[in-house]
Amino acid sequence: MLEIIYQDAGFVAVDKPTGMLTVPGRGPEKQDCCLRRVQEMVPDALMVHRLDMDTSGLVLFARSPEVQRALSLLFERRAIHKTYIALVEGVIEKNVGFVDFPMRKDMTQRLPPKHIVDCVRGKKAVTEWKVLERGANTTRLALFPQTGRSHQLRVHMNAIGFPIVGDNIYGTAAERLMLHAQSLAFNHPTTGEPLQLERPAPF
Repeated sequence: MLEIIYQDAGFVAVDKPTGMLTVPGRGPEKQDCCLRRVQEMVPDALMVHRLDMDTSGLVLFARSPEVQRALSLLFERRAIHKTYIALVEGVIEKNVGFVDFPMRKDMTQRLPPKHIVDCVRGKKAVTEWKVLERGANTTRLALFPQTGRSHQLRVHMNAIGFPIVGDNIYGTAAERLMLHAQSLAFNHPTTGEPLQLERPAPF
């Protein structure tokens, strides 16, 4: 089930559920995806950015090549401020912090794709975090990625010893990955007006 959160003449924002690909994968069993479902409702929708299959939350789709380029440029210039919600294993004592660990793809593992911290050959990756709530054995965080590397939040949280609950690659598998793209804040690509799109985490 795919819900449209925002729609105008320029772009569409939807709430992607966990377990759904953003774009088609390889093979007939991987053709059902967020892009194709959006295009069934909004035929001119074009992909702008992706979320991991296991991550839920806000995804933007442009409705013209011009807006697609404009939104892609906003992402490239880090002019779209992203907030994720995550539940991690363990109790973090500090209230705020950041992770600045370069990353690269792990070429020794193809399926599932994996990324690793590499301070020599990795590309810069920075994540800020803030504690929202502490449980007995878990911590609820707001995560603010300053870069957009694949699996960045998952790798960074695992690297500091607090893997995201339900992470079947970097942590311990569970019912779902407890990671959700909750908020996107940016200036509208055609009008310039400030926008903040939000979809609360379902966990």
